[in-house]
Amino acid sequence: MSFKCGIVGLPNVGKSTLFNALTNSSKAQAANFPFCTIEPNVGVVPVPDERLDKLVEISQSKKKINTTIEFVDIAGLVEGASKGEGLGNKFLSHIREVDAVIHMIRCFDSDDIQNVNPTVDPVRDLEIIETEMMLADLESIQKRLEKNNKKNVDEEQLKVLEVASDCINNSKNINILYDQFEKKIINQSGLLSLKPKIFVCNVDEASVQNGNHYTEAFIAKFGEKNTLIVSADIENQINQLENEEKKNYMEMIGLKRTGLNMLIQKGYDVLELDTYFTSGPEETRAWTIQKNCTAPKAAGEIHTDFEKGFIRAETISYEDFIANNGWINSKTNGKMRLEGKDYIVKDGDILNFRFNTWPNFLHTEVNQNSQNY
Repeated sequence: MSFKCGIVGLPNVGKSTLFNALTNSSKAQAANFPFCTIEPNVGVVPVPDERLDKLVEISQSKKKINTTIEFVDIAGLVEGASKGEGLGNKFLSHIREVDAVIHMIRCFDSDDIQNVNPTVDPVRDLEIIETEMMLADLESIQKRLEKNNKKNVDEEQLKVLEVASDCINNSKNINILYDQFEKKIINQSGLLSLKPKIFVCNVDEASVQNGNHYTEAFIAKFGEKNTLIVSADIENQINQLENEEKKNYMEMIGLKRTGLNMLIQKGYDVLELDTYFTSGPEETRAWTIQKNCTAPKAAGEIHTDFEKGFIRAETISYEDFIANNGWINSKTNGKMRLEGKDYIVKDGDILNFRFNTWPNFLHTEVNQNSQNY
């Protein structure tokens, strides 16, 4: 599975600059005027993972395939978007399509870059965006709760919508829904306010290491758990450099990780994702799964037949695979386990699935990756 993150924020906060840096492209127009992005730009980015390179080396794989993340640069939002101001309705419909929302927040001063508001105030700016998303949710809920539409909504969803409506109307924390309903049911509601969120404070070069008074005010209000301090301009500069130059430049400015790496890690955290690997002479590949995913579900990421006919998963932890130099030694040294249908796949597991062929799966057992042996 791939996951999709939408970059949202007020106009001229650096969304398109960040998008171009993350996707190593110039697909998104970055200009010094509001609404320079109208239609969303989409970029698919390989997820960097040092473990993948080590597995390729050990298995002597001909091909390396990273898992991917999709970034979407969405048009800037303004106050009144829920009522159609700016590019409001179009903007809000694009947010509904993403798995997680990256809130891009302006945390820098500049006389050269227009600000849609008279002052820089990251707390106010996020509150504008979140208010518009809640108002859009309220309108959507009201339509679905109308008598004529209720028959199209199942009973569990009706309860979710009623509680959500009460939260929005009475200024309660909408996240209390997670205490009352299963996450799967909540996600089916499609409410914008409940999308997992990452906050990116866009700062100037001088503030990239320790932040500034704007980021301090923002973190004091919204916390640091899902907040990243990034300079979109610096990320853009980094992406134009070769590997060695990139490394030297990052050391010079005291940057330990790129914004891309930080965003991907945070995306995995907020969406509760893990990675497992398949590895052999033909290819080594990373696969993204939900945390607490069972072995058959993980097999289904490769092909639905693998899930339908699942028998067992030959399993080696990443650490054991590296320490024993691959499949054969891991098996010889007793580090390979045979796991069944109830096994919860761990982050970093190297898996080889055994399954029955479909539709004659009662008779024929097949090795998913016979290349390993």
